[in-house]
Amino acid sequence: MDNLLIKECSLKDIEKVKHICEKTFYETFSGENTKDDMENYLKENFSYEKLESEITNNYSKFYIVEDNEEVAAYMKLNFDKAQTEEGHNHTLEVQRIYVLQEYKGKHIGKMLIQEAIEIGKINNLNYIWLGVWEHNLAAIRFYEKQGFVKFDTHIFKLGNDEQTDNLMKLML
Repeated sequence: MDNLLIKECSLKDIEKVKHICEKTFYETFSGENTKDDMENYLKENFSYEKLESEITNNYSKFYIVEDNEEVAAYMKLNFDKAQTEEGHNHTLEVQRIYVLQEYKGKHIGKMLIQEAIEIGKINNLNYIWLGVWEHNLAAIRFYEKQGFVKFDTHIFKLGNDEQTDNLMKLML
């Protein structure tokens, strides 16, 4: 754990990104969703083509956390046009932040949020925002501890299932 390193990703990291995206999403949500919905979501959102377009998008950034070269977590940030909701000008969206089960409780999520806050401050942005599933109470509590507050909701489609995300923000 002493060798944790946050690293911005490029296309050469696509295998690591694909692996951590699929594994953490499956660990987090497979218990509450159908097998078909999970498989469809993973196929649509974490294909090589989709990840390549996201990694090379000038308005998005991927970061992985490595522990002795083992990928433990990742974060995807969106600026401007890449954000999943309109109307958040001069802000930063944390679209995804996921930590492998065996690394939970090691303060990696807090480390990633601090990285996002620094990026937001360096870019003189107004606030950081994100969406979190209304039933993911542990994540909601985590974000509240970091200073995020709920300001709205939106629908997140997982396969055929429409789910409600709480939108939360942290003023910078």
